[in-house]
Amino acid sequence: MKVQLFIPCFIDQLFPETAFNTVKILEKAGCEVSYNPRQTCCGQPAFNAGYWDEAKVVGSKFLQDFSENQYIVSPSASCTGMVKNYYNDLFTNTAVHNTCRAIQNRMHELSDFLVNILKKDYFGAELEGKAVYHDSCAGLRECRIKEEPRQLLTKVHGLDLLEMKDTETCCGFGGTFAVKFEGISSAMAQQKIENALAMEAEYIISTDSSCLMHLQGYIDKHNLPIKTLHLADVLTSGWGNS
Repeated sequence: MKVQLFIPCFIDQLFPETAFNTVKILEKAGCEVSYNPRQTCCGQPAFNAGYWDEAKVVGSKFLQDFSENQYIVSPSASCTGMVKNYYNDLFTNTAVHNTCRAIQNRMHELSDFLVNILKKDYFGAELEGKAVYHDSCAGLRECRIKEEPRQLLTKVHGLDLLEMKDTETCCGFGGTFAVKFEGISSAMAQQKIENALAMEAEYIISTDSSCLMHLQGYIDKHNLPIKTLHLADVLTSGWGNS
């Protein structure tokens, strides 16, 4: 199966290894992965800040950069949710209405694609330790992903997956929310991490690098004994040089 890879600017700039691991996991699943180097942003930052005209310009480029005839897979529930849900506000009843709908139907977050489209959940990953899964707001509420990441993680050798208290509660990032409301944002991160530590977890795993960056920042500042990991990095762990 041929798939197109969408790497959000966030991952491209700050977590490139997660992007490479996404390619590895898709290829191990039997996909032929194509990457359009002209791709940029989905438009979410501008959209969420209220700059819809600017978001529409960026979104229009996204619709041009991807084909409606192949699946589009992204290691970000946040950006996937933007395309699948909020492009309706930008492109309904426009000249690209039909193209937009076709691309929305082809767009999938990584765990959703692996479990629901490819019907695969075991990739020979190995990671020793206890972990909790953080349901990102976008993953849970915009992409309706809950069981898929957990199904994948339960097949990782050596990983003890636990459910922490308030797992569906926001971590406090929320894009510009973390900048505009720093105190509230930090308190929400603290609560999330304390819930994970209460389970004696060594890892917090999620589908969104943005949430994980926010949590890791709090962890580093307070020198706490826990680490954040993206789902794609976990699913390719223990592979050696393969």
